[in-house]
Amino acid sequence: MDQVSPALLHQRIIGWFDVQARDLPWRGPARTPWSVLVSEFMLQQTPVVRVLPVFSEWLSRWPTPADLAAAPSGDAVRQWGRLGYPRRALRLHAAAGAVVEHHNGEVPDTVGELLTLPGVGTYTAAAVAAFAFGKRETVVDTNIRRVHARLLGGEALPAPALTAAEMRRAADLLPDDDSQSVLWNAAVMELGALVCTARAPKCSQCPVLESCAWVAAGRPEPRYVPKGQAWAGTDRQVRGAMMGVLRDAAVPVVRELMVSGPVELLPGPAATLTPLMKLHGLKAPREQLERSLEGLLRDGLARDTPAGITLPG
Repeated sequence: MDQVSPALLHQRIIGWFDVQARDLPWRGPARTPWSVLVSEFMLQQTPVVRVLPVFSEWLSRWPTPADLAAAPSGDAVRQWGRLGYPRRALRLHAAAGAVVEHHNGEVPDTVGELLTLPGVGTYTAAAVAAFAFGKRETVVDTNIRRVHARLLGGEALPAPALTAAEMRRAADLLPDDDSQSVLWNAAVMELGALVCTARAPKCSQCPVLESCAWVAAGRPEPRYVPKGQAWAGTDRQVRGAMMGVLRDAAVPVVRELMVSGPVELLPGPAATLTPLMKLHGLKAPREQLERSLEGLLRDGLARDTPAGITLPG
């Protein structure tokens, strides 16, 4: 920090962003606080390219919090599709209800009030306050952490978990002007997403290459090996396949079909058979199937009715 002028970093990174920023709907002039909140829920651990079509359909169907709050939570889970981590859909539905009940249907504009909404944590509250309302807030996501770690810390990757020192550094870097602070947050985030990527950074395209401490240090290797989340064979994979069955089913699905039964016994349209075949094609043991189904029921992502298993009502 002492060797790099924050003003110079602001100028170059924001200047780069002015030219290179992607045209994303939650950034455009037609954005609303609600659309920004929806985007932040969807973008958690999910790439932009997967979010864009679901985001567009979601806002077309539920353009305001009141529209979503009036719909059954199961509709939100079904509309979430294959974005993953479907509990986010339930939390977003609950957040819409809280906005209607406690904020007259308008997304609140302060971090303190945003933090009272279901599913909204420190990062999301700061991001919505900044990007929806133009507030000067310290926004720190994975991309921003990585840019800061390399540019200022000389490290290939940030620490495995967010630290207080990282938050202080981000706060120290934030421009004093509200509008510039919003641009800075968005610009550094975009730089991390497009140029200063985790696995193959495009250093030659970086607007602050000559100021980068990591490059100056010879691009040292990370101090640790990031552990990717396992997928194949996990309960997460089984739960995802089960959610696919429930999303596509026109009628409740007999519990036994979910945990062991042959798909030929399923009543209803053939469209439901393919997800069931995919589920049982995983060859998960019955114990895992039952455990995964109980997890969906416990999390409120599925409902056990006399007729069978369905999405929540």
